[in-house]
Amino acid sequence: MAHSHDHSHAHGAANRTRLWIAIAIIGAFLVVQVVGAVLTGSLALLADAGHMSSDLIGLVVALVAAFVASRPATDRQTYGYRRAEVLGALVNGVILTVVAVTVAVSAITRLVEGGSGEAHEVAGGGMLLVGIAGLVANIAAMLVLRGGAKDSINLRGAYLEVLGDLIGSVLVIAAAVVIVLTGFDAADPIASIGIAVLIVPRAISLLRDVVHVLFESAPADTDVAEIREHLLGTPGVVAVHDVHVWQITSGQPVFSAHVEVEPDVFASGRTGALLDALGGCLSEHFDVEHSTFQLEPAGRAEQEQGSHR
Repeated sequence: MAHSHDHSHAHGAANRTRLWIAIAIIGAFLVVQVVGAVLTGSLALLADAGHMSSDLIGLVVALVAAFVASRPATDRQTYGYRRAEVLGALVNGVILTVVAVTVAVSAITRLVEGGSGEAHEVAGGGMLLVGIAGLVANIAAMLVLRGGAKDSINLRGAYLEVLGDLIGSVLVIAAAVVIVLTGFDAADPIASIGIAVLIVPRAISLLRDVVHVLFESAPADTDVAEIREHLLGTPGVVAVHDVHVWQITSGQPVFSAHVEVEPDVFASGRTGALLDALGGCLSEHFDVEHSTFQLEPAGRAEQEQGSHR
């Protein structure tokens, strides 16, 4: 367990470093993008700048959450502060949703104004240059964050935001090319709507993952019935009930169960060896490092009140 703690600490430090680098990249380019949006009159660039500003806020939130999550457990916070990462992901999901709605409303308004003769001229050449620069910046930030996105819901939220902004940069470039080649300025707000549409599914996906963790649902890739069967296959185990699997944060599943055992296990003093075998089974086959077992004599479940799973 000490090794696991050290590994988790090192992993958390690496994630914080990734976030610092990504913040520097996104922050530097955000200034360029806002200036470019003002100079070119591009709503798509402004929308992408708004999305990028949400990226920056989200990255800062993720960094703060990562620092909080690195604090050790206490008698009051017995699991530590790892769930701060989930709250950071929740904030990111809300920010993404607000940005998507704001961008969509602004784009639709501009399209309506254009239809009524109040067209907005867009400098397609400048828009194209800024869009290309944005694409490069987002690719760099994604490469930095990708290493930790699989293991941390907090970093996954930040990664998804940058991924969405990368797609936004592609749409900005496409709109700029259309404007330069055809003079069709409406391509700008249309691209903005495309950016908004792309943001929504990612926000919903992230918020869904947050809800699963906060409601202490079993991890999506965990088969509770399969775990129970593995435990039942351990010599000395008669029955398994009151099984619970949940997550403190993404990648940190927790398991508890009541395990009925043969009388000889208690009589021969083999409880310690059995606990080691049960914990090893979960760690080896299901990547669960934190498990708690209550060993009981066979038939104990019939004396307990409530339902048993």
